[in-house]
Amino acid sequence: MIDVVSTEELPPAERFDYWRHAVSEAFVPLDASRTGSGAFRGELRGASLGPLRLYQVDADSHQVRRTSRLISAEQGDYFKLGLQRAGGSVLVQDGRDAVLRPGDFAVYDTTRPYTFSFDDPCELLVLIFPRALLGLSAGDVGKITATRFSGTAGLGGLISSFLARAADVLDDVDVRDNQRLGTNVLDLLTTALAGHLDTRPADPGAVHRALFTGAVTYIDRHLGDAWLTPDQVAAAQHISTRYLHKLFQAEGATVSAWIRRRRLEACRHDLMATARPVSAIGARWGLPDAAHFSRLFRAAYGASPRDFRALSQALCAGEQDS
Repeated sequence: MIDVVSTEELPPAERFDYWRHAVSEAFVPLDASRTGSGAFRGELRGASLGPLRLYQVDADSHQVRRTSRLISAEQGDYFKLGLQRAGGSVLVQDGRDAVLRPGDFAVYDTTRPYTFSFDDPCELLVLIFPRALLGLSAGDVGKITATRFSGTAGLGGLISSFLARAADVLDDVDVRDNQRLGTNVLDLLTTALAGHLDTRPADPGAVHRALFTGAVTYIDRHLGDAWLTPDQVAAAQHISTRYLHKLFQAEGATVSAWIRRRRLEACRHDLMATARPVSAIGARWGLPDAAHFSRLFRAAYGASPRDFRALSQALCAGEQDS
């Protein structure tokens, strides 16, 4: 699904304020300023590539800044890649300046200040993704932020043409293919950056493990949500539900079984460690139907929640007497 933001239908006086808000919502909070005059024109088209987001920016001249104040207010733990399609731009970060012309790209880190200035008119592709998904350490990537990569030869040329082609066909690609596109882009980018750094990239399974870790972390944070579903978990990780199921299958589990097991483990802990009523414990961990909770718990542990608590208390008392 393609998201489109445009200033075209707005009154000229309101366009740039709207644009400033739009780019901060799409990426991370940014300060934006005009470097030209007249009615501002800007369009932002975005779509998901699995856990990545790819945006095409088509706008008049302006500048965006990621300041220390904005970073401290909202960390935004992402890497971004800016690929010039038309016009020119200058990216400044970590004491380096990357002057980009059509086909060139550079990588930057949202956890540190940067400035991006765009010529008039300008077209830019922006890829944004969690830093944990790149098969290189943040320290290594920090050595080459705001470094110009040519889009005319080698892996740089492959990445440039690949992203440009992906942007052109996003309307025609379904969610499953978008996930594969995202994985391929990350593999290519990791390889290109590692070659520039003369270092070894992490193993190719790092992306999948990072996604699985993100999914189980989200599940643990939302066990008390009675409506927690695979669809909800997948949406939070910006991947398809089908791909989420594949991640869990690789670990020998299903998503629903994983959620159920973690809920029952949390209930088991509370039954032993607290005096809360059994029904309250079930409700606390996303199992508000007392009869359903009792059946699931008995199937997992061989006793009802009440009997399990009584047995645990008796065993504890026996250990204290001895």
